[in-house]
Amino acid sequence: MKNNEWFQIGEVSRLFHISVSILRHYDKIGLLKPEYTDPDTGYRYYSARQFECLNTIRYLRALDMPLEQISTFLQNRNLDTIRELLLTQKEEVARRRQELLLIEKKIDNRLSQIGDALSSRLEEISVVHFSQRQITSVRQKVSPKSYLDLEYSIRQLEQSEKTAVTFLGKVGVGISAEHLTQRRFHPYDLVFILLEEEDQFRGDTMLLPESDCAVLRFQGGHEKAVHYYEQLLSYIETHHFRVSGFSREITMIDYGLTDDISKFVTEIQIPVERP
Repeated sequence: MKNNEWFQIGEVSRLFHISVSILRHYDKIGLLKPEYTDPDTGYRYYSARQFECLNTIRYLRALDMPLEQISTFLQNRNLDTIRELLLTQKEEVARRRQELLLIEKKIDNRLSQIGDALSSRLEEISVVHFSQRQITSVRQKVSPKSYLDLEYSIRQLEQSEKTAVTFLGKVGVGISAEHLTQRRFHPYDLVFILLEEEDQFRGDTMLLPESDCAVLRFQGGHEKAVHYYEQLLSYIETHHFRVSGFSREITMIDYGLTDDISKFVTEIQIPVERP
């Protein structure tokens, strides 16, 4: 055996910047087996003839092509096969690019929501105009003390989804307009999830029409909400508004984001219109 004809697995690993464990995996699955194994020592050797094949594997892996497809090509090397594989991989890359863009938008939305919550002006009431929003909801009597008490309701809403759509700032509870005017604040009448454009939700949804809402944010969670409902309804009466829909009470920062109770922020929105 001549040293310039055969190369041990460690040498090949260094030459091609491929780990020994990966080379052993290629051997195990039959993608690239060492050309010679010493029967006495068990050492495995590659020949220079295999370098071109290994470089092809390395290049196609750099394109993120699956090993199964690479194996298909190596067993049937021709222009039609490689062209078809490359076109298929290009389509897969385009699909993943769209997925990554959606993920990036979701990350931006969460960063924006957290930044908005941290800069909140607490216990100040204002009237804010909201554009149309899409939600999914379940009519269910709940009395949550934290977002954990909403987990079962959330699971019901998400049961048809392959990926999670909920996160803090998207889950809310509501009180019907009738109960608001009666000042009946417990229990809540529904649980909902605010859906964003990037959410590919397959379940039942409804569209909230654009509306003006009396809005108030406060430090704390759902357990403190009653006092602030009273404030909002007094404001609505004083300014001669009329409650025109169910409330949207959303915990923007809770245990899901931090253990620091002083950072908790909840927002209540009550749709209003002038009579």
